[in-house]
Amino acid sequence: MNRTLPVVRLRVPTDEDAVAWHRVFDHPDVMEFHGGRSAELSVYEELTARQRRHDAEYGFCLWTVLDEQDRVIGFTGAQPWPWEWGPTGEIEIGWRLGREHWGKGYVTAAARETLERVRAAGVSDVVAMVNARNARSIAVTQRLGMRLAERFVSPASQQEGHCYRLAL
Repeated sequence: MNRTLPVVRLRVPTDEDAVAWHRVFDHPDVMEFHGGRSAELSVYEELTARQRRHDAEYGFCLWTVLDEQDRVIGFTGAQPWPWEWGPTGEIEIGWRLGREHWGKGYVTAAARETLERVRAAGVSDVVAMVNARNARSIAVTQRLGMRLAERFVSPASQQEGHCYRLAL
C-alpha cells in the first residue's frame, strides 16, 4: 500500500506531556505489550524527564508526537537500550500511540523522522525490540526496512520477542 503519510511534528517532551501521555495511553489495547494495564502518572513524569536528559546528552530521545492539529497522540524516538539483557549499548527506536490514532500512518511517519534525526546525530544503526505477537509494530519495522535479526524471550514478561535491526 502506497498511501500518503500524515504530517506529524516531533518535540522534546515537556512536563505537560507526561499528563498527555498518561491520558492517551490509558487503554488496554495500547498497554497490551507494556504490562497490560495503564501506568501511573509518575511513570510518565519520570519517562519525560529522562527523555529531556537523553535529548540534551545524545541529541535524540523519545519525542512527543503531535498530529496536524498539534494534539499529543503519543511518542516515537530513540534511546539507549536500558536493560542489562538484549542489545546492551545499542540504540533502540520505539513508538506508542493512543488507540484512536492507530492505522492512520502516524507511527510510520514519525518513525521515519526518527531515523533521519538519529542518523543526523551520528547513530549508525538501530534496533527495535518487539513482542512477537505485536503484528502492528512488526509491520512498522517492515515499512522502515528493518530486518529480523534474532528472537528472544523477555526476562520480565517471559514472552517471545523479536529484535529488528537497521543500518542507517
